[in-house]
Amino acid sequence: MVRRPTVYDVAERAGVSIATVSFTFRQPHRVRRSTKESVLAAAKELGYVPSGSARGLARGRTGALGIYSFDYYSLGAGPDDGPAVDMDGATTPSFDDSNADLRSFPVYVDEVQRGVALECRRRGYTLIVSGGSQANSETAFADIAGQVDGLAVFPGSVSDDVLERISKMIPVVEFSERPHTDARSLVTCDNTGGMRLLTEHLISTHGLKDLQFVRPAYAFPDSLARYEGFQKQLQSSRLKELRDPLVADERTQGWSEKLANVLLAQESLPEALVCAQDEIALGIMGELAARGINVPGQIAVTGFDGIAAGLISRPPLTTIRQPMELMGRTAVGILLDRFEHPEKPAENKELPVQLVVRQSCGCLPL
Repeated sequence: MVRRPTVYDVAERAGVSIATVSFTFRQPHRVRRSTKESVLAAAKELGYVPSGSARGLARGRTGALGIYSFDYYSLGAGPDDGPAVDMDGATTPSFDDSNADLRSFPVYVDEVQRGVALECRRRGYTLIVSGGSQANSETAFADIAGQVDGLAVFPGSVSDDVLERISKMIPVVEFSERPHTDARSLVTCDNTGGMRLLTEHLISTHGLKDLQFVRPAYAFPDSLARYEGFQKQLQSSRLKELRDPLVADERTQGWSEKLANVLLAQESLPEALVCAQDEIALGIMGELAARGINVPGQIAVTGFDGIAAGLISRPPLTTIRQPMELMGRTAVGILLDRFEHPEKPAENKELPVQLVVRQSCGCLPL
């Protein structure tokens, strides 16, 4: 590779100082037109591109933000192992235990990350994306933390003590976590209120009374808040929780089949499965369809998140939609504000949610 031209080369070619070259690219209104034209012509001849990272370091910043998540793509089969989905609805996505079909569509992490990326681009920041397994999370997290001005982090991806330590050095925002007393900020949604709204719909609109909650194996704070909302709405409607929650360990092979086995081993089916996540709901719907059990004819199924896959599942999934893109954009705003004003306290933002009624709960299509 040839040597990359520098600001010194441009200054020498144009016959100006390096400060003038810098002003030409950063503050062109401060440079005379003839001088600016000479500098730009020299830069073009040399193939010079100004270094954003160098400018950032001169200002005490990197010009980049980071986003870190659990490396869920390393689990199970690869993203190309699943069958194609017929978009006209002629076939039913299976959503098998490898989650291959789900990976063909944006899931929660992808859609929040998209919001982060869009807001970084709007504000002129580079986005660095990273992730790791539980075994190497501290090393991978420390590596990205050293390259950015602030970090957005998904739950369960890195230990609490590492997060607390890093947040003393750069701004950190966590998604869907519980509030902290340290320097970490939080962006989440109304998990409890959203689940109350969904549960109330099943009870009041459909007259269902035997509802069973399905939660992930890992006790994420947002899932705990959703279960709390489920319980509160049952109490408000003067109903009892007749069944213990089912547990979906979606980080293991065959999780949806195992979940269906536990469900069908009960003396009778509940009237509805209220799932803490869309991915769980879609997985169990695929298993039920494979076993000839009609949704919603024999059992209603609902989710929570509002991922794109729920729109084309058969039947389409009733869910609570989080404002995932807005969550990502909000995190960027918090990070940059705290970077500019480090004396500010941590922020906790709770965003509203929306009930999305489709056919999996028994509602007719519009």
